[in-house]
Amino acid sequence: MRKRVVIAAAGIAVVGAVSAGGVAVATSGDDGPASHRYTQEQADAATKAALAATGGGTANSVESDNENGATYEVEVTKPDGSTVDVRLDDAYQVVVIEGDSEN
Repeated sequence: MRKRVVIAAAGIAVVGAVSAGGVAVATSGDDGPASHRYTQEQADAATKAALAATGGGTANSVESDNENGATYEVEVTKPDGSTVDVRLDDAYQVVVIEGDSEN
């Protein structure tokens, strides 16, 4: 029974995230609540900036970040299928784009 509840909750969360803006927050490798200190508007702006920097693709997750002076990290699967982490400052300017070692 518990397994069904967990699966249902995960499905609802993904559907909610996709309908809210097309970005599902990653749960594997998640750094917990500290990595989700942003508003939906900030997540949307970070996503828009990251996709512009990569020439399009799909945003897989948004997290708060502090590596390399960044404020946000957006994981993007680029149109060529490769996955990168786009780190942005608080003005949504690219700090660095790195290959995503988790994929």
